[in-house]
Parts: sequence; C-alpha cells; structure tokens
Amino acid sequence: MARILVAEDDDNVRAFVTRALEMSGHEVIDASDGGLALEIANEHNGNFDLLVSDIKMPVMDGIGLALAIGAQYPAMTILLMTGFADQRERAHGLDALIYDVLGKPFSLAQLIEKVDDALAGKPAEIIPLARSAL
Repeated sequence: MARILVAEDDDNVRAFVTRALEMSGHEVIDASDGGLALEIANEHNGNFDLLVSDIKMPVMDGIGLALAIGAQYPAMTILLMTGFADQRERAHGLDALIYDVLGKPFSLAQLIEKVDDALAGKPAEIIPLARSAL
C-alpha cells in the first residue's frame, strides 16, 4: 500500500491514527511534532505518499510543516487534521497545497475514507464551514 508520515503531538491520537493506517495495510512512520516530521521526511528523501499532520503542534505546526513539505516534496499529498475551527480556517489559505482538512474528532471509518480518497486523488468534498459545525 502507501508510505505515510504522521505528525501529531497528542500521544493517544497519534497511536490511534498510526494503528488504524497500519491495520489498513499502510507503512507508517510517526512523529510527535512538525519539526521531527520534517527531519524524518528529509532522512527518507521525501519518499512518502502522504503526510497526515495535526495543525496545532509545538516546535513546528502543521501549516509550517505543510509549507516546507510542499516546497521540498511537491509530489507528497498532504492531509491536515484539527479540532480547532480557527486552525481549520488558517488551512483554507493552503488550498493549492493540501488535499483537505479532517476535523477532530473523527471515527476510524472517516479517517480511512479520507486517507483512501487522498491517496486515490479523489477530489475533496468541500463543506462550507457554517455547515461543518452542524
């Protein structure tokens, strides 16, 4: 399947996402912040199909990580996650760079579906922020 880099500072969320993706057959390497994720991406010469990153993290946030990955490894697909509406709005300025933003909390099925869609290059469903809060 795919090689996926996961960047998430919350240990429980990182473990959930990593396990879910591994159970779906993907090879996953995870990092506890954006700075470490960028180091890992560089160590592997950007040899990842997908980056799944939280937006709000210490050291380097997901926006900074997405900008760095997008500049250095433009072929890598980027999926961001956040539980904060203001952070989701920050990501909308990156529409040309990221695949989509997955809102937290999310279910196992939602995660897998979004990752599969991102890897397949399926167009993201655009949900207006006003409707996403419902």
